[in-house]
Amino acid sequence: MSVLYQLSIQTYDRTSGSLPLACRRLIQDHQKIAPAGATGPLPTVGQTGSVAELATVDLGSSVAVMRRAEARDLPAIVDLLAADQLGATRDGVRTPEDLVAYQQAFHAIDSDSAHLLVVAEADAEIVATFQLSFLPGLARRGALRAQIEAVRVREDYRGCGLGEAMMAWAIGEARRRGCAIV
Repeated sequence: MSVLYQLSIQTYDRTSGSLPLACRRLIQDHQKIAPAGATGPLPTVGQTGSVAELATVDLGSSVAVMRRAEARDLPAIVDLLAADQLGATRDGVRTPEDLVAYQQAFHAIDSDSAHLLVVAEADAEIVATFQLSFLPGLARRGALRAQIEAVRVREDYRGCGLGEAMMAWAIGEARRRGCAIV
């Protein structure tokens, strides 16, 4: 899948036929739950108040379950962030202050329904993560937009379609919430 910078959901719709079958099924399943045109945030008490399975992804040899992150996932998420070239110099827990900063950031994300921190769990381990944020704007007649960031897939799970499936789910969720741009 190409890099998603300012991908219009309408453009995504026109090219969705080229997505792998697993991604198309995720979108179709998501649309069954929340038909096109449904808007508004998910009813939540914090983002991880009740952990919900967001999607399952068939990886061939195993299955990954995408779900809202919980506080207990924080060490694994930070490890994923620190495991790439950019994160190696700026992420990771080296001091007690580092841990406190990550815990505070997690709490801020978790308690704001405009942000969703997602993990993918396979074989009882966190193997991928991303953050999905919903931002109001004035452009495009006050359109809501979605921002996907901090996307990480553990090295041994790359190339099996997990990242593509996560992005397909994120775009489907942005559509469900009425976003005009991802």
